[in-house]
Amino acid sequence: MTKKRKHQEDFQKVKLKVGKKKPKLENATDTTFKTKAIQIPEQLKEDGVLPTQNRKLNIKDLLSQMHHYSPGVKHNALLGLKELLSQYPFVIDAHLSSIISEVAAVFTDKDSGVRGAAVHLLQFLASKIRAEQIAPFFPLVSAHLSSAMTHISEGIQEDSLKVLDVLLEAYPALLTDRSIILLKNFVELISHQQLSKRLKSRDKLSWMLSVNPNRRVTSQQWRLNVLTRLKKFLQAVVDGSSDAADEGLQEQKDSPHSLRNPVCISWKLHASNQQHVQLFENGGLRPKINSSFRLRSLTSVMDSAEKGLSSAENLKSFIEIIIPLLIECWIEASPAQSAPILGNLLESESQQLMQQVLSIIHLLWKLTKRHDETYKMELWLRMNYLVDFKHHFMRHFPYSLQETVKHKKKDSCKGNKNCMKSSNNVDHLLLNLTLCDIMVSLASTSTLQTDSGWLDMIRKFVTDTLQDGSKLNSKQVNRLLGVTWRLMQIQQNKVATEPLIKAVYTLYQQRNLLFPVRTLLLKFFSRVYQKEDLRTQRIRSRSKVLSRWLAGLPQQLALLGLRNPELSNQLIDIIHSAASRSNKELLQSLQATAARIYDPLEGTLVLLPAEAQRRLVQLVYFLPCLPASLLACLSRCCIMGRMSSDLAATLIGILHMRSSFAGWKCQVQDNSVNDVDYFSFLFSTLIGFSREELTSLQGIRGKPHISQTQLSPIRLYLTDLDQFLHHWAVTEMVCHSLSTIPSQSQCFDILQTGICKYLVGLVVIPDSTAGSVLCAINKLLDQACILSENLHKFLASCCYSLLYFLLTIDKEDAEHLQKRDMLWGSCISALALLPRLLRLMLQSLQVSRICREELPVVAQLLRLLMQHGQLRSHMITNEFLVQQIIKDIMTLKSGEVQEQWLTDLHYCFNIYLASHPQTPGPINTVY
Repeated sequence: MTKKRKHQEDFQKVKLKVGKKKPKLENATDTTFKTKAIQIPEQLKEDGVLPTQNRKLNIKDLLSQMHHYSPGVKHNALLGLKELLSQYPFVIDAHLSSIISEVAAVFTDKDSGVRGAAVHLLQFLASKIRAEQIAPFFPLVSAHLSSAMTHISEGIQEDSLKVLDVLLEAYPALLTDRSIILLKNFVELISHQQLSKRLKSRDKLSWMLSVNPNRRVTSQQWRLNVLTRLKKFLQAVVDGSSDAADEGLQEQKDSPHSLRNPVCISWKLHASNQQHVQLFENGGLRPKINSSFRLRSLTSVMDSAEKGLSSAENLKSFIEIIIPLLIECWIEASPAQSAPILGNLLESESQQLMQQVLSIIHLLWKLTKRHDETYKMELWLRMNYLVDFKHHFMRHFPYSLQETVKHKKKDSCKGNKNCMKSSNNVDHLLLNLTLCDIMVSLASTSTLQTDSGWLDMIRKFVTDTLQDGSKLNSKQVNRLLGVTWRLMQIQQNKVATEPLIKAVYTLYQQRNLLFPVRTLLLKFFSRVYQKEDLRTQRIRSRSKVLSRWLAGLPQQLALLGLRNPELSNQLIDIIHSAASRSNKELLQSLQATAARIYDPLEGTLVLLPAEAQRRLVQLVYFLPCLPASLLACLSRCCIMGRMSSDLAATLIGILHMRSSFAGWKCQVQDNSVNDVDYFSFLFSTLIGFSREELTSLQGIRGKPHISQTQLSPIRLYLTDLDQFLHHWAVTEMVCHSLSTIPSQSQCFDILQTGICKYLVGLVVIPDSTAGSVLCAINKLLDQACILSENLHKFLASCCYSLLYFLLTIDKEDAEHLQKRDMLWGSCISALALLPRLLRLMLQSLQVSRICREELPVVAQLLRLLMQHGQLRSHMITNEFLVQQIIKDIMTLKSGEVQEQWLTDLHYCFNIYLASHPQTPGPINTVY
């Protein structure tokens, strides 16, 4: 009993009473706590450094969301990036590396929406980022692209082609740097490797077309998509290669006399050491170095992958892989595989695929011509692929498109069988021409007999296409002319080439040809002519069609006028090339059309720009004959100001070289320029105005166009400054030509006769004409020349009228002030050379006939004449006349206060004339 009680005492139960709180345990934990609100206002503010978009997310937030597992978040992040970067373009430069790496990483995202948004963002970025900016990050972009192209997912492969389109459009040069890797990716997109039994011993893998039923498109459509991108990629490789101007280089190889840029030399600048002319051996093409060593190119130190398709080994390897696959694609799309289609009609999709196949082969053929050993490469291509090409490609040649065009659209293509295109813009003519271009590149002169069968098919197709009257675009014509040129090189006899040239000329005669088409035809004919000209130096057998084409060029130039200056320049270059080779037919046509080309009002010469005018002026040298009517036109062209004074001087120099006064030691062409006509040309150009224009000037009166004095019967017509300067520059060249004529006295007599016949008796004379006449007199005058009385009086009147005009020019009249030095020099030189001229001018100064306002001008003129060193001796000789003029002035001014100009006149007379020992007495005796 006692033990039980003790046990109960240890674990005694506490009895709780109703309404009382439970007592706390000794080991109870206090769970009570207190809270306070924490406010952080800085975190609620927007970031002041990085801009945000509408969702208040900056660039770092958006880029961090690109790693989110949710496709929706990544899609919204890409859309937000595009929104942010379009509003704040400067963010692109600051975070370019992060943007590129994050966008490229989603090329292989599993969600199609994310990939589509990435493509759109990449397209936006391509328009904002330059190639040099993205170049450091492009290996990363290319690696992600390569990963997408070789991905196991069909959707990612399809979207990788969209990425490729963007990069090819924006950065073709950067993309082609990794050509070997990407080309292999192209192959893997449409084929797979398979171990061939017959190649097992050599451990080589063959490629065969793959078929994937899981794709959303058919296998043929998928191959078409891939081959379209492959063609664009190869085109970028061709365009970016070192020999980008392939056609131009090929033309230079074929024709050493191809057009080169001439060096324009100004002999005046060259003579004064202001222009240096550097001469090279071989016409300045390349310095000729006699060395047996050959420098190694930089590409030879690169490895095979870095060279890309610029390496012959890499190119051969790719051709060996891709050509069999392309032939398989061709076989699937060829008419033989389409039972419902008869003959050579093609469906639209099949023709597109065949077009891409041929375009890729054509680009590969272009790349083979960029290597040094082109002949060996062509031989290798012929040996490996000619049989297959003949069997598959030429089997149904030529190909045409199955007609699916609605009847309503037929009228627009009526009479043009080559204009039919499907909804996908398939050009069946271009397909046939591309095939022709590929095939003819495999033929040569040595294989002509072996290849005659299919070459005749191509020759017939080309001839029919050129002659059927269809409206062809520039791309078709370019390919057509390329095939034609190759056919002419393979078989160079006249029997084979003449029909081809005739067919091209038929196309050339079409009206309303597009400018690019006309340009291509002109280049083709020019190239054929240059080639023929080299050959006919040994065998004189010119093409009649080519001669007819050349003969029509001057007439086309005259009709073209200013409608198309670029085309006119091309015509001028061809005409100049043929004229320099003394082509008889062209020179005859040029002679017949010269009056229209060099018409001073509406001729081609005055309508075209300066560079074309220079080339037309040079053509004057090659004209067989220069009749008086043509020289009259050329004179008007020189003086009308519609071509530069330098060019007018060049024309005068050319005519002088064609004249009998050029001093040729050998016999020149008879009757090319008649001496009388040549002098008429020089005199008309010297005068600067036609007879009709001089007659119309006689009725003009008063200022501001006329300068008139009461002491001279000649009134001056004041020309514009531009007209005056042009006329003066031409005058200097005319005077130079006149001074080179051996018999100066006879030349002066001819000039004197012309002046007396056409100028003496006129009341109004242009100031430039008066100055030009004095300049010519100064240039030609010598001791054997005898001036007539009429010419003396005319020149004296011109001198005083010019000097009066120069002394009465207002200081504010800047235009006429620029004439002062030239006109003053001509007058003073004439007065110094002809003492009688000075005497006649002094005799005409009858101050009693003039008004008082002109007296200071006469006094200033006398003072300047006395002060001039060249005239001082002549003024001393005429001291009595000067003294009498001063006496008459004093008589008119008697009784008035003596003005300063009169005091200055007295002073000059006392200093320069009265103090001379030969004078009759001091001037003081006059007063």
